[in-house]
Amino acid sequence: MVRAANEDAPILRARYSALIKAEIQQAFDNLVMLDENLAQAGESRRFIDLIWGAVLTRYLTMVKFSGFGNTRSSGRVQTPTLALMVHREREREAFVPEDYWVIKGSCKQDDMVFNVNHATARFSDQAVAEEAFSHVQDTTSARVISIDKKKRSKAAPVPFNTTALQAAAAAEGLTPGRTMRLAESLYMSGLISYPRVDNTVYPASLDLAATVSILAQVPAYAPYVRKLLAQHTLTATRGKTETTDHPPIHPTGVGDPDNLRGDEWKLYNLIARRFMATLSDSSIVEGTTIRFDVSGEPFTAKGDVVISPGYREIYPYGAKKEEELPALSEGEQVDFFDPCLLAKQTEPPGRYSQGGLIQEMEKLGLGTKSTRHATIDRLIEVKYVTDDPLAPTRLGCAIIDALEKYAPVITRPDMTSELEREMDAIVAGKNTCSQVVCDSRQMLAEIIGTLIPLKEEVGAVLSDAVTADSRVGACPKCGKDLLMKSSAKMRSMFIGCSGWPECDVTYPVPQGKINPVEEPCPTCGAPQIQVIAFRSKPRVVCVDPNCPTNYEPDLIVGECSACHDRFGKESKLIAQKNPRTLKRFIRCENYEECDTSYPLPQNGKLVATGEYCEACGAPLIIVTTTRGPWKLCPNYSCPLRLEKEAKDGKAKKGTKRNSKKSGVKKTPARKTKE
Repeated sequence: MVRAANEDAPILRARYSALIKAEIQQAFDNLVMLDENLAQAGESRRFIDLIWGAVLTRYLTMVKFSGFGNTRSSGRVQTPTLALMVHREREREAFVPEDYWVIKGSCKQDDMVFNVNHATARFSDQAVAEEAFSHVQDTTSARVISIDKKKRSKAAPVPFNTTALQAAAAAEGLTPGRTMRLAESLYMSGLISYPRVDNTVYPASLDLAATVSILAQVPAYAPYVRKLLAQHTLTATRGKTETTDHPPIHPTGVGDPDNLRGDEWKLYNLIARRFMATLSDSSIVEGTTIRFDVSGEPFTAKGDVVISPGYREIYPYGAKKEEELPALSEGEQVDFFDPCLLAKQTEPPGRYSQGGLIQEMEKLGLGTKSTRHATIDRLIEVKYVTDDPLAPTRLGCAIIDALEKYAPVITRPDMTSELEREMDAIVAGKNTCSQVVCDSRQMLAEIIGTLIPLKEEVGAVLSDAVTADSRVGACPKCGKDLLMKSSAKMRSMFIGCSGWPECDVTYPVPQGKINPVEEPCPTCGAPQIQVIAFRSKPRVVCVDPNCPTNYEPDLIVGECSACHDRFGKESKLIAQKNPRTLKRFIRCENYEECDTSYPLPQNGKLVATGEYCEACGAPLIIVTTTRGPWKLCPNYSCPLRLEKEAKDGKAKKGTKRNSKKSGVKKTPARKTKE
């Protein structure tokens, strides 16, 4: 932007990788010239992503299908990424399982019990398997034939780049999108280095010993830090990618588990331990294979024991459980028992996990380290895929099927990776921004020229898919499909009949993620849905509010103090459930006059205590869920509640950022509506 206004304006850049005082001072003491080629490459990416995303999204949105008003998103990275998951799903659907049989048993030596398996890992012929099993099913002893011991070394892991961090964090329950948001927070707090990097080699300028010394202030790391610093020199592992922009992700400050939120500490702990692991020795494991003779049938037992933990002492992630075998000698007899013949089938290829998909996208050149997680989040947001595990919806499959039929180039990673290579050529000074954008426009124009005349055909395919994804069951009134729909007016979801306006059947849905359930309600026959509310276990409910399974009797929880103080009358406070909205609340029987109402948790058995809050006078109740019972004051404006929230906010950070994340609305309880 500056160059556009003044081509001769002097521009210098401060390059730093961590928000710590020493690095910032170093950056401003050593300003560098602006890399024009790198800036142009970034500009070209911005133009190309905008052009492709806007045009393809507009096309999918304008085709005539029953999308209930939702925008259908697409893009040059998003579409081939979706295609990866659709192709994997097609492989799963086409997979034909094969039967096989395995023979297992157990052995015992002294007090140690261990598992043994037939040396033929899989029998493809049932008759052969049954014949082998007949030889051992009544046997009570096994003889040791041979014992083999081998040591193997597992090298310490290489430093974290963005993709490796996202994959490792995904294995610990953090999605790539969540990981990057947490990493940005840790970076802005000066606790880790810049988290968007490709580099897997620490630069010579990084003082490894000084960085390790910082971690000594974390009590959990201190003993291992002393071991590292006792070494004569610190030698780090090296990955395959070495760049000069930023170092691999590593800790730059002292993380405190008492001041960091749970997920923030989880990610910081992962990064800090990975850094120390890259400076550690290999882990050495001794593997033992014992072969047995059981009535003429060969069996084996395998075990692994760590004899030198190396980096595993500080980095336990992904470690396999040790399996120790007893000390035996050739010819020795051991007890053999519990033989079993198991019939099994081969499994189809697994669906992508978010971490696995990120790695596949990097391998195919789809997106960048900064955008891959956002692409996955977007696919989930627009309901092209479901989360946990990643599986394409019918709509996601329909979009790929339609585009592969009419414009297959959009769905292939080759097109996107070729554009990425052209943008890399801009960085190297071998191409220009204008030329790359022009080539991209021309490619897109040819694709859209093919798709525009086919919008009716594409629309028909998508319409069927949207209906299939939204179906929750059959309408009890007309027999047509009941569909999940969105209300723009109420900004909420509801279940409505596809025969509207001729059929006016509608049902409310509880808050949370909704999944259809195949089996109808055993009580009333209406469709059922699975509800996954925030921080709650999934539960199956009937969609009909009038079903006996949804009925909750009114519960008197106390006397209304407002009616007593203002009107001098006795009125009951009653916990009840609105049959229309399914929401629960406590309301005064004289509500029209005194306006007293409190919200209630939507799940859990309610019990009146007969006690009242000493701070606000609201009735105290006990709510019992699968997580256990707890006593609460339902008044969100209770002084004790507000005071506790204020203390909790100060204890965590005392910052405006944390107060926004609390998500608690301090609205007057008496104004709570249904």
